[in-house]
Amino acid sequence: MGAKTVTLWEAWSRDTSSDPDKWTEENPSWGQCAISALVIQDLLGGELLRSTVNGISHYWNKLPNGAQIDITIQQFGEVWARGEIKVRSREYVLSFPETARRYELLKSKLTSGLGNH
Repeated sequence: MGAKTVTLWEAWSRDTSSDPDKWTEENPSWGQCAISALVIQDLLGGELLRSTVNGISHYWNKLPNGAQIDITIQQFGEVWARGEIKVRSREYVLSFPETARRYELLKSKLTSGLGNH
C-alpha cells in the first residue's frame, strides 16, 4: 500500500503555525504563509514575496512565469489591505530558527503522509 497523499491544508496544524494561540481548525491557514510559500517554491521555483496584510507579515509566491500564488490569504478574511511588496530570499526567510523548524515539520508531514496526525 502506497503512502497517502497529503495536501498543505491537511498538513497545517497548530504546531506549524507561527501564531499557535490564534490558530483554529476553522482557519487552518492562520500563521502558515512563510512555510507554505517555501514549500511551493520547492515545487515550482520562483520568488518569495513579503508584505503586510492588515498589519501582519505575510508571504506568498511569484512563479517563474510571473503568476502569483497566495494560498494563505484567506486567513485574513474577506477584507484586507496589503502594504508594500518586497522580494525576500529563501535564506532570509529560513534565517529565523522558528520558521526553519516549522518548515521542516511541514515538509515532514507532507512527505510522510501523516497530515495532522
